Amino acid sequence: MGRQEPVSGGEADLRRLCAKDLSHHKIPLFRFWFCGLLMLCLLVFVASLAFSDSVLSWSEKLFFHRRFYWFFNQSHHNNAPAYRVHPKHKVILSTIINNTESPAVPGGLQYHQAYPRNYQFVMDNSDVCKKNPPFLVLMVPVAPKNIAARDAIRQTWGKYGVIQGEVVRTLFMLGLDGGVDVEKLKQEDQQHHDLIQSNFMDTYLNLTIKTMVIMDWLATRCPTAAYAMKVDSDMFLNIDNLVMMLQKPGTPKLNYLTGMLMWNRPVIRSKNSKWYVSEDLYPDPKYPTYTLGMGYIFSNDLPIKFVEVSKSIKPFNIEDAYIGMCMKKLGLSPTSPPNPSQFKAYNSKYDRCEFSKIITYILGSSEQLKNYWADHKKPGPHC
Repeated sequence: MGRQEPVSGGEADLRRLCAKDLSHHKIPLFRFWFCGLLMLCLLVFVASLAFSDSVLSWSEKLFFHRRFYWFFNQSHHNNAPAYRVHPKHKVILSTIINNTESPAVPGGLQYHQAYPRNYQFVMDNSDVCKKNPPFLVLMVPVAPKNIAARDAIRQTWGKYGVIQGEVVRTLFMLGLDGGVDVEKLKQEDQQHHDLIQSNFMDTYLNLTIKTMVIMDWLATRCPTAAYAMKVDSDMFLNIDNLVMMLQKPGTPKLNYLTGMLMWNRPVIRSKNSKWYVSEDLYPDPKYPTYTLGMGYIFSNDLPIKFVEVSKSIKPFNIEDAYIGMCMKKLGLSPTSPPNPSQFKAYNSKYDRCEFSKIITYILGSSEQLKNYWADHKKPGPHC
């Protein structure tokens, strides 16, 4: 399969040393056996590399393993716990190869760190879509410790099971955080039945993993939903306007991704930026058209397609642009929403009339969300 590796210099030196010592009868019997065992281990190591399925040299494999494992598992907090995925669920990153490097591997890259099926759900409400299949599923990535954001959403746009006559479910996606009380998380889920947790490290740099795990959950646990939305936990979401947009005649039911579209966005190469991406991870100077990660909506046929096509796309840490890459690889493009002005990022101040017309706004705190929502829902005309 792989090419035969030459015997290393370290092995040759070891062989000469053992032979020399034995010829002069200067080493005890146990040292003779030690040398022999060491040589055997080294030979097994070299043989395993020689017959590897990858065409990369062992030094290249070690480089890629260390680089990708560090990149996707380091925390953006210096004091974050060193929590790692269980060894049997770790990714074998030495299998990261390009199509041009290994025609024998269909689909190119396989089983990289962002491939969601390298992970397992440790908390899973797998039945929530079975009894009453939803029209829309809202998937909210949130840090395990951020219970304030989850509670604010449960009290506002996430508390409604039926909107405009359509079934809507709101679920929270969590990774692992060694500083969080696991029992309290379990109690929270027993009360609300809306937590999903997977065994990847929950950090900012792992948002691509988190997003792809969301896609895998939708594909395997909730395939009957018509639409889904990945929506950040700091968002004001006018859920009524969203459902009405999706109910409009002519709204695509397949291959549909929409939100605030980003065109011709340059890749940030400054290492001082939180959005820095190296040329090794993403060589092109610009991203393909993508939807801003604060909140994007997609027809629910896409998650399984994203999971499958991601096998051939090298992962990088800008999750919304990565979904844009998945669309491009599928030969698809995001669609502009019927009214692009409804998808807004930041607002300078709350305006009751304005908030009645939009679908998304990024807020500054959970308290803001609760206050704005209370005013938004009070009786009387909005404008």
